[in-house]
Amino acid sequence: MRVTFLGTGSAMPTGERYQAGILVQDDGRTLLVDCGAGALQRLQQSGVGYENVSTVLLTHHHLDHVSDLLPLMKARWLAGEEHLEIVGPQGTKALVDDLLGVYEYMRDKLELQVREVVAGEFSVAGFDVSAYETRHSVPCLAYRFDDRFTFSGDSEAFAGLANFAEGSAILAHDCSFPDDVDVSNHPTPESLGRELAGREIGRVYLTHLYPHTEGRHDEMLESIATRYDGDVRFAEDLTTVSIE
Repeated sequence: MRVTFLGTGSAMPTGERYQAGILVQDDGRTLLVDCGAGALQRLQQSGVGYENVSTVLLTHHHLDHVSDLLPLMKARWLAGEEHLEIVGPQGTKALVDDLLGVYEYMRDKLELQVREVVAGEFSVAGFDVSAYETRHSVPCLAYRFDDRFTFSGDSEAFAGLANFAEGSAILAHDCSFPDDVDVSNHPTPESLGRELAGREIGRVYLTHLYPHTEGRHDEMLESIATRYDGDVRFAEDLTTVSIE
C-alpha cells in the first residue's frame, strides 16, 4: 500500500500546505480520502492525476475537506471520464445535491454514485474499510484500512480513537495546534500524546496543521514524547509512505 499526503494543511492557508487530501493506492486500486482546496493540483504533482481518481471517501463536510469536489467533477468531465463515486457520512447526499443546485450545469455531466456510510465496516474502491465516529463539531468518521493505515479525520484526541488506531502500521492524526492554543474539536500535542500513551502503532504522522504550528515542530514533538514514546513525524504535502 502507498499513502500520499496531498494536503496536510487546514482552512487557513500557509502557502506551503494545501487543504486535506490523502491518496491511498494498493494493487491497482486508488482512493482519494477528502478533497480540500489544492487536492487537484497535488494529484497532478503526484503523477496520479484526477483522471485516475474515480472514488472519493469523505471524513466530513467542512469546506477544507470538500472544496475541490466540484472541481474534481468538472475536471473529470472535461477529460472525458464518465463516472465518480462519492462516499461519506450522513449528509453526503444532501451536500452533493446542494453543490449541484448551485452549479446546475454540472448535473448529469457524470454518472455520479453517492453513498452514505456509518461507523462499522464497508467496502469502497476495492478496499475493506472500518469507520469510527470521531469527536468534532460536525459528524466525522475516522477510517482504518486493515492493519496498515488509519486516518483520524478531524477529531479531538480520545481513548476510543486511540484504541481504534492501535496496531496500525501508519496513523495519520490531526494535530492542528501547539499546546498554548485553547482549542476544541482538534487535539494539541499534549492531549494527543496522552491518549496515544501505551499504544502499539508503527508510526504516527501529524497532519491538518494550522499556521500556528509553523516553527514549533520540535516543541510539539517534545510535548508528545513526554507521554508517547513512538515514532512521530510531521506529514508534508506529497510525502509518500509505502506500507508492506
